[in-house]
Amino acid sequence: MAHQLMTLLSNTISNGLKRKAVTKTSEWAETYRIMGQPFPGPWSFAHHPWAREMHDCESEIMVGQKAAQMGFTEVALNKTFKAIDIDGVSVLYLLPASDPDASDFSTSRFDPALEMSTHLQNMFTDVKNIGHKRAGNANLFIRGSRSRSQVKSLPVGCIIFDEVDEMVQDNIPLAMERLSGQIKRQAFLLSTPRVEDVGINVHYKQSTMEHFFFKCPHCSKLTQLVYPECLVVTSDDSTDPDILNSHLICKECKMILKHEEKSEYLGAGQWVPEHSDRLIRGFHVNQLYSMAAEPYKIAITLLKAQTNPADEQEFYNSKLGITHAPDGAQISEKDITECVKDYVKTTGAPRHSVVTMGVDVGKWLHYEIDAWHVDTNDSSGIGRPTVIAEGKLLNFEDLDTLMRDYSVAFCVVDASPERRKAFEFAQRFYGYVKICYYGRGVTGKQIHEHAEEEQAITVDRTSWLDLSLGRFRNQTIKLPRDTSIEYREHLKALTRIYEKDRDGNPISRYIKSNLNDHFAHARNYAEIAIQLGIKIGTSQDITGVF
Repeated sequence: MAHQLMTLLSNTISNGLKRKAVTKTSEWAETYRIMGQPFPGPWSFAHHPWAREMHDCESEIMVGQKAAQMGFTEVALNKTFKAIDIDGVSVLYLLPASDPDASDFSTSRFDPALEMSTHLQNMFTDVKNIGHKRAGNANLFIRGSRSRSQVKSLPVGCIIFDEVDEMVQDNIPLAMERLSGQIKRQAFLLSTPRVEDVGINVHYKQSTMEHFFFKCPHCSKLTQLVYPECLVVTSDDSTDPDILNSHLICKECKMILKHEEKSEYLGAGQWVPEHSDRLIRGFHVNQLYSMAAEPYKIAITLLKAQTNPADEQEFYNSKLGITHAPDGAQISEKDITECVKDYVKTTGAPRHSVVTMGVDVGKWLHYEIDAWHVDTNDSSGIGRPTVIAEGKLLNFEDLDTLMRDYSVAFCVVDASPERRKAFEFAQRFYGYVKICYYGRGVTGKQIHEHAEEEQAITVDRTSWLDLSLGRFRNQTIKLPRDTSIEYREHLKALTRIYEKDRDGNPISRYIKSNLNDHFAHARNYAEIAIQLGIKIGTSQDITGVF
Protein backbone atom coordinates (compact mmCIF):
# COMPACT_ATOMS: atom_id res chain seq x y z
CA MET A 1 0.00 0.00 0.00
CA ALA A 2 2.82 2.39 0.92
CA HIS A 3 4.52 1.61 -2.38
CA GLN A 4 1.32 2.41 -4.30
CA LEU A 5 0.92 5.71 -2.45
CA MET A 6 4.52 6.65 -3.19
CA THR A 7 4.03 5.79 -6.85
CA LEU A 8 0.83 7.86 -6.99
CA LEU A 9 2.55 10.78 -5.24
CA SER A 10 5.54 10.52 -7.58
CA ASN A 11 3.29 10.47 -10.66
CA THR A 12 1.28 13.45 -9.37
CA ILE A 13 4.43 15.48 -8.77
CA SER A 14 5.85 14.42 -12.14
CA ASN A 15 2.66 15.41 -13.98
CA GLY A 16 2.54 18.72 -12.13
CA LEU A 17 6.11 19.55 -13.08
CA LYS A 18 5.40 18.46 -16.64
CA ARG A 19 2.43 20.83 -16.88
CA LYS A 20 4.45 23.71 -15.44
CA ALA A 21 7.11 23.11 -18.09
CA VAL A 22 4.51 23.51 -20.85
CA THR A 23 4.39 27.22 -21.71
CA LYS A 24 3.68 27.14 -25.45
CA THR A 25 0.59 25.87 -27.23
CA SER A 26 2.78 23.83 -29.58
CA GLU A 27 4.33 22.09 -26.55
CA TRP A 28 0.90 21.41 -25.09
CA ALA A 29 -0.30 19.87 -28.38
CA GLU A 30 2.75 17.59 -28.70
CA THR A 31 2.46 16.55 -25.06
CA TYR A 32 -1.25 15.93 -24.64
CA ARG A 33 -3.15 15.86 -27.95
CA ILE A 34 -3.94 12.53 -29.62
CA MET A 35 -5.26 12.56 -33.18
CA GLY A 36 -7.36 10.28 -35.36
CA GLN A 37 -7.37 9.91 -39.14
CA PRO A 38 -5.80 10.90 -41.50
CA PHE A 39 -2.69 11.13 -39.28
CA PRO A 40 -3.44 9.03 -36.17
CA GLY A 41 -1.34 9.15 -33.01
CA PRO A 42 0.24 11.92 -30.92
CA TRP A 43 0.02 15.39 -32.45
CA SER A 44 2.88 16.06 -34.84
CA PHE A 45 3.83 19.14 -36.81
CA ALA A 46 5.33 16.90 -39.51
CA HIS A 47 1.94 16.92 -41.26
CA HIS A 48 1.21 20.64 -40.72
CA PRO A 49 4.59 22.39 -40.36
CA TRP A 50 3.01 25.80 -41.05
CA ALA A 51 0.85 25.34 -37.93
CA ARG A 52 3.63 25.51 -35.31
CA GLU A 53 4.09 29.28 -35.38
CA MET A 54 0.32 29.74 -35.49
CA HIS A 55 0.05 27.69 -32.29
CA ASP A 56 2.54 29.94 -30.51
CA CYS A 57 1.37 33.27 -31.93
CA GLU A 58 0.47 35.58 -29.03
CA SER A 59 -0.87 38.54 -31.00
CA GLU A 60 -4.04 39.88 -29.46
CA ILE A 61 -5.79 39.29 -32.80
CA MET A 62 -4.74 36.63 -35.30
CA VAL A 63 -6.44 35.79 -38.57
CA GLY A 64 -6.42 32.66 -40.71
CA GLN A 65 -7.64 32.94 -44.32
CA LYS A 66 -7.40 29.31 -45.30
CA ALA A 67 -8.10 26.61 -47.78
CA ALA A 68 -10.21 23.74 -46.47
CA GLN A 69 -8.70 20.95 -44.36
CA MET A 70 -5.39 22.66 -43.62
CA GLY A 71 -5.34 22.15 -39.84
CA PHE A 72 -6.47 25.64 -38.84
CA THR A 73 -9.40 24.33 -36.80
CA GLU A 74 -7.02 21.99 -34.96
CA VAL A 75 -4.86 25.03 -34.17
CA ALA A 76 -7.98 26.66 -32.73
CA LEU A 77 -8.81 23.57 -30.68
CA ASN A 78 -5.29 23.29 -29.28
CA LYS A 79 -5.31 26.98 -28.37
CA THR A 80 -8.66 26.41 -26.66
CA PHE A 81 -7.49 23.40 -24.64
CA LYS A 82 -4.16 24.97 -23.64
CA ALA A 83 -5.85 28.23 -22.53
CA ILE A 84 -8.23 26.27 -20.31
CA ASP A 85 -5.70 23.72 -19.03
CA ILE A 86 -2.52 25.76 -18.46
CA ASP A 87 -3.67 29.39 -18.31
CA GLY A 88 -6.96 28.73 -16.49
CA VAL A 89 -8.73 31.01 -18.98
CA SER A 90 -12.33 30.59 -20.12
CA VAL A 91 -12.85 30.33 -23.88
CA LEU A 92 -15.73 31.28 -26.19
CA TYR A 93 -15.78 29.09 -29.31
CA LEU A 94 -18.05 30.88 -31.77
CA LEU A 95 -19.60 29.16 -34.80
CA PRO A 96 -22.05 30.48 -37.41
CA ALA A 97 -25.17 29.04 -35.74
CA SER A 98 -26.11 27.20 -32.55
CA ASP A 99 -27.94 24.50 -34.49
CA PRO A 100 -26.55 22.62 -36.29
CA ASP A 101 -23.05 24.18 -36.16
CA ALA A 102 -22.45 24.23 -32.38
CA SER A 103 -24.06 20.84 -31.82
CA ASP A 104 -22.15 19.29 -34.76
CA PHE A 105 -18.89 20.79 -33.46
CA SER A 106 -19.51 19.30 -30.02
CA THR A 107 -20.11 15.79 -31.37
CA SER A 108 -17.63 15.74 -34.28
CA ARG A 109 -14.69 17.74 -32.87
CA PHE A 110 -14.88 18.10 -29.09
CA ASP A 111 -16.13 14.63 -28.11
CA PRO A 112 -13.60 12.70 -30.28
CA ALA A 113 -10.75 14.83 -28.87
CA LEU A 114 -11.77 13.78 -25.36
CA GLU A 115 -12.19 10.14 -26.30
CA MET A 116 -8.63 9.91 -27.65
CA SER A 117 -6.91 11.82 -24.83
CA THR A 118 -6.96 10.73 -21.18
CA HIS A 119 -5.55 14.13 -20.23
CA LEU A 120 -8.52 15.93 -21.80
CA GLN A 121 -10.94 13.53 -20.14
CA ASN A 122 -9.44 14.42 -16.77
CA MET A 123 -9.55 18.16 -17.54
CA PHE A 124 -13.30 18.48 -18.01
CA THR A 125 -15.61 17.80 -15.09
CA ASP A 126 -18.88 18.53 -16.92
CA VAL A 127 -19.39 17.96 -20.64
CA LYS A 128 -23.09 17.07 -20.88
CA ASN A 129 -24.23 20.54 -21.91
CA ILE A 130 -23.55 21.05 -25.64
CA GLY A 131 -22.95 24.78 -25.25
CA HIS A 132 -21.08 24.80 -21.94
CA LYS A 133 -18.18 22.57 -20.86
CA ARG A 134 -16.65 23.08 -17.41
CA ALA A 135 -13.00 22.40 -16.56
CA GLY A 136 -12.35 23.39 -12.92
CA ASN A 137 -12.64 27.16 -12.69
CA ALA A 138 -12.41 27.61 -16.45
CA ASN A 139 -15.22 27.20 -18.97
CA LEU A 140 -15.63 26.41 -22.64
CA PHE A 141 -18.67 28.15 -24.14
CA ILE A 142 -19.74 26.92 -27.59
CA ARG A 143 -22.12 29.42 -29.19
CA GLY A 144 -23.67 30.49 -32.48
CA SER A 145 -23.10 33.98 -33.89
CA ARG A 146 -26.67 34.65 -34.99
CA SER A 147 -28.03 35.40 -31.53
CA ARG A 148 -26.64 38.52 -29.85
CA SER A 149 -27.87 37.25 -26.48
CA GLN A 150 -25.69 34.14 -26.76
CA VAL A 151 -22.45 36.14 -26.79
CA LYS A 152 -23.34 38.66 -24.08
CA SER A 153 -22.25 38.45 -20.44
CA LEU A 154 -19.51 35.88 -21.07
CA PRO A 155 -16.20 37.17 -19.64
CA VAL A 156 -13.54 35.13 -21.46
CA GLY A 157 -9.85 35.47 -22.22
CA CYS A 158 -9.88 33.74 -25.59
CA ILE A 159 -12.39 33.74 -28.46
CA ILE A 160 -12.30 31.50 -31.52
CA PHE A 161 -14.33 32.70 -34.51
CA ASP A 162 -14.62 29.56 -36.66
CA GLU A 163 -15.97 30.02 -40.23
CA VAL A 164 -16.22 33.81 -40.09
CA ASP A 165 -17.72 34.08 -43.59
CA GLU A 166 -20.84 32.21 -42.47
CA MET A 167 -21.36 34.40 -39.40
CA VAL A 168 -23.56 37.41 -38.77
CA GLN A 169 -20.85 40.01 -39.33
CA ASP A 170 -22.49 42.68 -37.16
CA ASN A 171 -22.21 40.41 -34.10
CA ILE A 172 -18.43 39.94 -34.36
CA PRO A 173 -17.59 43.30 -32.65
CA LEU A 174 -20.10 42.44 -29.92
CA ALA A 175 -18.34 39.13 -29.29
CA MET A 176 -14.96 40.90 -29.27
CA GLU A 177 -16.17 42.94 -26.29
CA ARG A 178 -16.17 39.73 -24.21
CA LEU A 179 -12.37 40.14 -24.02
CA SER A 180 -12.63 43.55 -22.38
CA GLY A 181 -11.11 43.68 -18.93
CA GLN A 182 -8.90 40.61 -19.49
CA ILE A 183 -5.17 41.13 -18.93
CA LYS A 184 -4.17 38.26 -21.24
CA ARG A 185 -6.48 37.91 -24.22
CA GLN A 186 -6.58 36.65 -27.77
CA ALA A 187 -9.06 36.40 -30.62
CA PHE A 188 -8.48 33.97 -33.49
CA LEU A 189 -10.62 34.48 -36.60
CA LEU A 190 -10.49 31.78 -39.26
CA SER A 191 -12.46 30.87 -42.35
CA THR A 192 -12.30 29.88 -45.97
CA PRO A 193 -12.96 33.15 -47.88
CA ARG A 194 -15.66 33.90 -50.41
CA VAL A 195 -15.35 37.22 -52.22
CA GLU A 196 -13.19 40.32 -51.91
CA ASP A 197 -13.83 42.58 -48.92
CA VAL A 198 -16.28 40.21 -47.29
CA GLY A 199 -15.92 38.30 -44.03
CA ILE A 200 -12.47 36.89 -43.27
CA ASN A 201 -10.90 38.76 -46.19
CA VAL A 202 -11.67 42.09 -44.49
CA HIS A 203 -9.75 41.01 -41.38
CA TYR A 204 -6.93 39.36 -43.35
CA LYS A 205 -6.28 42.52 -45.38
CA GLN A 206 -5.82 44.44 -42.11
CA SER A 207 -3.17 41.98 -40.94
CA THR A 208 0.46 41.16 -41.70
CA MET A 209 -0.80 38.91 -44.56
CA GLU A 210 1.78 36.16 -44.12
CA HIS A 211 2.55 33.33 -46.55
CA PHE A 212 4.46 30.11 -45.89
CA PHE A 213 7.84 29.99 -47.68
CA PHE A 214 10.37 27.16 -47.87
CA LYS A 215 13.69 26.40 -49.54
CA CYS A 216 13.36 24.49 -52.79
CA PRO A 217 15.26 21.17 -52.46
CA HIS A 218 16.63 21.69 -55.99
CA CYS A 219 17.61 25.36 -56.32
CA SER A 220 17.65 26.30 -52.61
CA LYS A 221 15.73 29.50 -53.35
CA LEU A 222 13.11 30.64 -50.85
CA THR A 223 9.79 30.08 -52.56
CA GLN A 224 6.13 29.25 -52.01
CA LEU A 225 3.48 27.04 -53.60
CA VAL A 226 1.05 29.12 -55.65
CA TYR A 227 -1.47 28.50 -58.41
CA PRO A 228 -1.12 28.37 -61.38
CA GLU A 229 2.70 28.53 -61.44
CA CYS A 230 3.27 25.45 -59.28
CA LEU A 231 0.54 23.06 -60.48
CA VAL A 232 1.16 21.04 -63.64
CA VAL A 233 -2.04 19.39 -64.92
CA THR A 234 -1.22 16.49 -67.24
CA SER A 235 -4.62 16.05 -68.90
CA ASP A 236 -7.65 18.15 -69.80
CA ASP A 237 -9.96 15.20 -69.09
CA SER A 238 -10.57 14.21 -65.47
CA THR A 239 -11.34 10.61 -66.54
CA ASP A 240 -8.03 10.22 -68.38
CA PRO A 241 -5.59 8.04 -66.35
CA ASP A 242 -2.82 10.46 -67.28
CA ILE A 243 -4.38 12.98 -64.87
CA LEU A 244 -2.73 10.94 -62.09
CA ASN A 245 0.65 12.27 -63.27
CA SER A 246 -0.25 15.85 -62.34
CA HIS A 247 2.40 17.27 -60.04
CA LEU A 248 3.90 20.31 -58.34
CA ILE A 249 6.93 22.26 -59.49
CA CYS A 250 9.12 24.97 -58.03
CA LYS A 251 8.11 28.27 -59.60
CA GLU A 252 11.76 29.38 -59.51
CA CYS A 253 13.59 26.45 -61.16
CA LYS A 254 10.61 24.46 -62.58
CA MET A 255 11.86 21.21 -61.04
CA ILE A 256 9.33 18.68 -59.75
CA LEU A 257 8.47 18.87 -56.07
CA LYS A 258 7.43 15.37 -55.01
CA HIS A 259 4.23 15.18 -52.99
CA GLU A 260 5.54 12.36 -50.79
CA GLU A 261 8.55 14.48 -49.77
CA LYS A 262 6.56 17.50 -48.59
CA SER A 263 7.27 16.89 -44.91
CA GLU A 264 10.98 17.19 -45.69
CA TYR A 265 11.12 20.36 -47.77
CA LEU A 266 8.27 22.09 -45.92
CA GLY A 267 9.50 21.12 -42.47
CA ALA A 268 11.89 24.06 -42.14
CA GLY A 269 9.53 26.55 -43.79
CA GLN A 270 8.84 30.01 -42.42
CA TRP A 271 6.10 32.60 -42.47
CA VAL A 272 6.92 35.73 -44.48
CA PRO A 273 4.72 38.82 -44.00
CA GLU A 274 3.65 41.26 -46.69
CA HIS A 275 3.32 43.92 -43.96
CA SER A 276 5.69 43.77 -41.01
CA ASP A 277 4.39 46.91 -39.27
CA ARG A 278 0.93 45.65 -38.27
CA LEU A 279 -0.23 44.35 -34.89
CA ILE A 280 -2.71 41.81 -36.28
CA ARG A 281 -1.02 38.67 -37.58
CA GLY A 282 -2.67 37.03 -40.56
CA PHE A 283 -1.87 33.61 -42.05
CA HIS A 284 -2.77 32.15 -45.43
CA VAL A 285 -2.02 28.71 -46.86
CA ASN A 286 -3.55 26.75 -49.76
CA GLN A 287 -4.10 23.06 -50.47
CA LEU A 288 -1.01 22.77 -52.66
CA TYR A 289 0.78 22.43 -49.29
CA SER A 290 -1.51 19.67 -48.03
CA MET A 291 0.05 16.32 -47.11
CA ALA A 292 -3.33 14.64 -47.66
CA ALA A 293 -4.41 16.19 -51.00
CA GLU A 294 -2.36 14.76 -53.86
CA PRO A 295 -1.81 17.13 -56.82
CA TYR A 296 -3.98 15.04 -59.15
CA LYS A 297 -6.98 15.51 -56.84
CA ILE A 298 -6.55 19.27 -57.00
CA ALA A 299 -6.16 19.01 -60.80
CA ILE A 300 -9.47 17.14 -61.10
CA THR A 301 -11.21 19.85 -59.09
CA LEU A 302 -9.68 22.48 -61.38
CA LEU A 303 -11.04 20.74 -64.49
CA LYS A 304 -14.53 20.61 -63.00
CA ALA A 305 -14.26 24.30 -62.17
CA GLN A 306 -13.96 25.14 -65.86
CA THR A 307 -17.53 24.05 -66.64
CA ASN A 308 -19.49 24.69 -63.44
CA PRO A 309 -19.64 28.02 -61.55
CA ALA A 310 -20.24 26.26 -58.21
CA ASP A 311 -17.12 24.14 -58.75
CA GLU A 312 -15.24 27.26 -59.87
CA GLN A 313 -16.16 29.03 -56.63
CA GLU A 314 -15.22 25.94 -54.62
CA PHE A 315 -11.82 25.61 -56.30
CA TYR A 316 -10.68 29.15 -55.54
CA ASN A 317 -12.22 29.33 -52.07
CA SER A 318 -11.69 25.84 -50.64
CA LYS A 319 -8.65 24.66 -52.60
CA LEU A 320 -6.69 27.91 -52.90
CA GLY A 321 -8.09 29.76 -49.91
CA ILE A 322 -8.52 32.99 -51.89
CA THR A 323 -11.44 35.21 -52.81
CA HIS A 324 -13.12 34.79 -56.17
CA ALA A 325 -16.14 36.01 -58.10
CA PRO A 326 -17.07 34.18 -61.36
CA ASP A 327 -17.71 36.28 -64.44
CA GLY A 328 -21.01 38.11 -64.15
CA ALA A 329 -21.28 37.61 -60.39
CA GLN A 330 -21.12 41.36 -59.75
CA ILE A 331 -22.58 44.38 -61.49
CA SER A 332 -19.66 46.25 -63.02
CA GLU A 333 -19.22 49.96 -63.63
CA LYS A 334 -19.32 49.15 -67.34
CA ASP A 335 -22.71 47.41 -66.93
CA ILE A 336 -24.10 50.52 -65.23
CA THR A 337 -22.61 53.03 -67.67
CA GLU A 338 -24.09 51.24 -70.67
CA CYS A 339 -27.56 51.70 -69.18
CA VAL A 340 -27.19 55.47 -68.76
CA LYS A 341 -29.27 57.41 -71.31
CA ASP A 342 -29.57 61.07 -72.30
CA TYR A 343 -32.17 62.30 -69.80
CA VAL A 344 -32.18 63.58 -66.21
CA LYS A 345 -34.15 62.66 -63.10
CA THR A 346 -37.68 64.09 -63.05
CA THR A 347 -39.91 65.52 -60.33
CA GLY A 348 -43.13 63.93 -61.52
CA ALA A 349 -44.60 60.97 -63.36
CA PRO A 350 -44.24 60.72 -67.14
CA ARG A 351 -47.47 60.40 -69.06
CA HIS A 352 -48.79 57.02 -70.17
CA SER A 353 -46.65 55.07 -67.72
CA VAL A 354 -47.03 52.97 -64.59
CA VAL A 355 -44.86 54.23 -61.74
CA THR A 356 -43.48 52.01 -58.99
CA MET A 357 -41.32 52.76 -55.97
CA GLY A 358 -39.01 50.52 -53.94
CA VAL A 359 -37.77 51.55 -50.49
CA ASP A 360 -34.97 49.94 -48.49
CA VAL A 361 -35.03 50.73 -44.78
CA GLY A 362 -31.99 51.50 -42.65
CA LYS A 363 -30.62 54.61 -41.00
CA TRP A 364 -31.85 56.28 -44.19
CA LEU A 365 -34.76 55.37 -46.43
CA HIS A 366 -33.20 54.70 -49.83
CA TYR A 367 -35.73 54.79 -52.66
CA GLU A 368 -35.93 54.17 -56.40
CA ILE A 369 -38.82 55.35 -58.54
CA ASP A 370 -39.38 53.71 -61.94
CA ALA A 371 -41.62 54.51 -64.89
CA TRP A 372 -42.85 51.41 -66.75
CA HIS A 373 -44.35 51.60 -70.22
CA VAL A 374 -46.37 48.43 -70.03
CA ASP A 375 -46.72 46.49 -73.27
CA THR A 376 -49.97 44.52 -73.20
CA ASN A 377 -48.65 42.35 -76.02
CA ASP A 378 -45.65 41.37 -73.88
CA SER A 379 -46.19 37.86 -72.46
CA SER A 380 -44.40 38.88 -69.26
CA GLY A 381 -46.94 41.63 -68.67
CA ILE A 382 -44.28 44.28 -68.08
CA GLY A 383 -42.03 46.45 -70.15
CA ARG A 384 -38.66 47.88 -69.26
CA PRO A 385 -38.10 50.25 -66.33
CA THR A 386 -36.85 53.79 -66.68
CA VAL A 387 -35.43 55.10 -63.43
CA ILE A 388 -36.86 58.59 -62.98
CA ALA A 389 -35.68 59.26 -59.42
CA GLU A 390 -33.46 57.83 -56.71
CA GLY A 391 -32.42 59.24 -53.37
CA LYS A 392 -32.72 58.92 -49.62
CA LEU A 393 -34.91 60.37 -46.87
CA LEU A 394 -34.87 60.31 -43.08
CA ASN A 395 -38.59 60.00 -42.30
CA PHE A 396 -41.32 57.64 -43.47
CA GLU A 397 -43.73 60.58 -43.64
CA ASP A 398 -41.62 62.07 -46.45
CA LEU A 399 -42.43 59.01 -48.55
CA ASP A 400 -46.04 60.21 -48.65
CA THR A 401 -44.99 63.22 -50.72
CA LEU A 402 -43.16 61.00 -53.21
CA MET A 403 -46.21 58.75 -53.54
CA ARG A 404 -48.36 61.73 -54.50
CA ASP A 405 -45.86 63.76 -56.56
CA TYR A 406 -44.98 60.78 -58.74
CA SER A 407 -48.47 59.21 -58.79
CA VAL A 408 -46.92 55.96 -57.61
CA ALA A 409 -49.15 53.08 -58.63
CA PHE A 410 -47.51 50.59 -56.30
CA CYS A 411 -44.75 50.65 -53.71
CA VAL A 412 -42.87 47.85 -51.93
CA VAL A 413 -41.01 48.75 -48.77
CA ASP A 414 -38.52 46.76 -46.70
CA ALA A 415 -40.14 45.20 -43.62
CA SER A 416 -37.06 45.42 -41.40
CA PRO A 417 -35.87 46.92 -39.18
CA GLU A 418 -38.72 49.49 -38.85
CA ARG A 419 -41.69 47.16 -39.24
CA ARG A 420 -44.12 49.38 -37.30
CA LYS A 421 -43.30 52.51 -39.34
CA ALA A 422 -43.44 50.53 -42.58
CA PHE A 423 -46.84 49.11 -41.62
CA GLU A 424 -48.19 52.57 -40.79
CA PHE A 425 -47.01 53.80 -44.21
CA ALA A 426 -48.76 50.85 -45.88
CA GLN A 427 -51.94 51.64 -43.96
CA ARG A 428 -51.90 55.26 -45.15
CA PHE A 429 -51.85 54.00 -48.74
CA TYR A 430 -53.93 50.90 -48.20
CA GLY A 431 -53.92 48.62 -51.24
CA TYR A 432 -50.98 50.39 -52.92
CA VAL A 433 -48.11 49.61 -50.55
CA LYS A 434 -46.83 46.26 -49.32
CA ILE A 435 -44.11 45.60 -46.77
CA CYS A 436 -41.71 42.92 -47.96
CA TYR A 437 -39.87 40.08 -46.27
CA TYR A 438 -37.06 38.07 -47.82
CA GLY A 439 -37.88 34.58 -46.65
CA ARG A 440 -38.06 30.85 -47.16
CA GLY A 441 -40.96 28.81 -48.40
CA VAL A 442 -41.23 30.65 -51.71
CA THR A 443 -39.41 29.79 -54.91
CA GLY A 444 -38.61 31.56 -58.14
CA LYS A 445 -40.56 34.75 -58.80
CA GLN A 446 -43.47 33.77 -56.55
CA ILE A 447 -44.94 36.51 -54.37
CA HIS A 448 -46.54 35.08 -51.25
CA GLU A 449 -49.17 37.47 -49.96
CA HIS A 450 -49.87 37.42 -46.22
CA ALA A 451 -53.26 37.96 -44.61
CA GLU A 452 -54.86 41.15 -45.92
CA GLU A 453 -54.59 42.97 -42.60
CA GLU A 454 -50.81 42.42 -42.49
CA GLN A 455 -50.19 44.30 -45.76
CA ALA A 456 -47.13 42.09 -46.28
CA ILE A 457 -45.52 39.81 -48.85
CA THR A 458 -42.67 37.31 -48.78
CA VAL A 459 -40.36 36.70 -51.76
CA ASP A 460 -37.24 34.72 -52.57
CA ARG A 461 -34.32 37.13 -52.29
CA THR A 462 -32.00 35.46 -54.81
CA SER A 463 -34.54 34.95 -57.59
CA TRP A 464 -35.72 38.55 -57.53
CA LEU A 465 -32.20 39.98 -57.33
CA ASP A 466 -31.32 37.86 -60.36
CA LEU A 467 -34.06 39.68 -62.27
CA SER A 468 -33.68 43.20 -60.90
CA LEU A 469 -29.86 43.35 -61.08
CA GLY A 470 -29.75 41.24 -64.22
CA ARG A 471 -31.28 44.18 -66.08
CA PHE A 472 -27.92 45.95 -65.91
CA ARG A 473 -26.16 43.01 -67.54
CA ASN A 474 -28.67 42.67 -70.38
CA GLN A 475 -29.33 46.44 -70.59
CA THR A 476 -33.08 46.27 -70.06
CA ILE A 477 -33.17 49.26 -67.71
CA LYS A 478 -32.58 52.97 -68.34
CA LEU A 479 -30.70 55.28 -65.96
CA PRO A 480 -30.59 59.10 -66.02
CA ARG A 481 -27.25 60.72 -66.74
CA ASP A 482 -27.34 62.38 -63.29
CA THR A 483 -27.56 59.05 -61.43
CA SER A 484 -25.75 59.48 -58.13
CA ILE A 485 -22.37 57.90 -57.44
CA GLU A 486 -23.83 56.39 -54.27
CA TYR A 487 -26.49 54.58 -56.31
CA ARG A 488 -23.83 53.14 -58.58
CA GLU A 489 -21.66 51.97 -55.68
CA HIS A 490 -24.56 50.26 -53.92
CA LEU A 491 -25.38 48.23 -57.03
CA LYS A 492 -21.83 46.88 -57.13
CA ALA A 493 -21.80 45.85 -53.46
CA LEU A 494 -23.66 42.56 -53.97
CA THR A 495 -21.95 39.46 -55.33
CA ARG A 496 -23.66 36.28 -56.50
CA ILE A 497 -21.79 33.31 -55.07
CA TYR A 498 -22.24 29.67 -56.00
CA GLU A 499 -22.37 26.74 -53.60
CA LYS A 500 -23.61 23.17 -53.45
CA ASP A 501 -26.39 21.94 -51.22
CA ARG A 502 -26.20 18.76 -49.15
CA ASP A 503 -27.16 16.72 -52.21
CA GLY A 504 -24.38 18.26 -54.31
CA ASN A 505 -26.73 20.41 -56.40
CA PRO A 506 -25.46 23.89 -57.33
CA ILE A 507 -27.24 26.77 -55.63
CA SER A 508 -26.52 30.48 -55.49
CA ARG A 509 -27.10 33.42 -53.18
CA TYR A 510 -26.10 37.07 -52.94
CA ILE A 511 -23.70 38.35 -50.30
CA LYS A 512 -22.63 41.93 -49.70
CA SER A 513 -19.21 43.43 -49.30
CA ASN A 514 -18.37 45.90 -46.55
CA LEU A 515 -19.94 48.57 -48.79
CA ASN A 516 -23.57 49.64 -48.47
CA ASP A 517 -26.10 47.95 -50.76
CA HIS A 518 -29.34 49.81 -49.96
CA PHE A 519 -30.04 51.06 -53.48
CA ALA A 520 -29.62 47.52 -54.82
CA HIS A 521 -32.52 46.41 -52.62
CA ALA A 522 -34.55 49.51 -53.44
CA ARG A 523 -34.12 48.50 -57.10
CA ASN A 524 -35.32 45.00 -56.20
CA TYR A 525 -38.42 46.24 -54.38
CA ALA A 526 -39.31 48.54 -57.30
CA GLU A 527 -39.08 45.48 -59.57
CA ILE A 528 -41.39 43.46 -57.33
CA ALA A 529 -43.83 46.39 -57.19
CA ILE A 530 -44.58 46.32 -60.93
CA GLN A 531 -45.94 42.78 -60.65
CA LEU A 532 -48.33 43.90 -57.91
CA GLY A 533 -49.12 47.13 -59.75
CA ILE A 534 -50.18 45.27 -62.87
CA LYS A 535 -52.31 42.97 -60.73
CA ILE A 536 -54.42 45.80 -59.30
CA GLY A 537 -54.32 47.58 -62.66
CA THR A 538 -56.69 45.01 -64.13
CA SER A 539 -59.52 46.49 -62.07
CA GLN A 540 -58.69 50.20 -62.05
CA ASP A 541 -56.63 52.90 -63.75
CA ILE A 542 -53.43 52.72 -61.72
CA THR A 543 -51.83 55.64 -63.56
CA GLY A 544 -54.15 58.06 -61.84
CA VAL A 545 -54.59 56.67 -58.36
CA PHE A 546 -53.50 59.85 -56.61
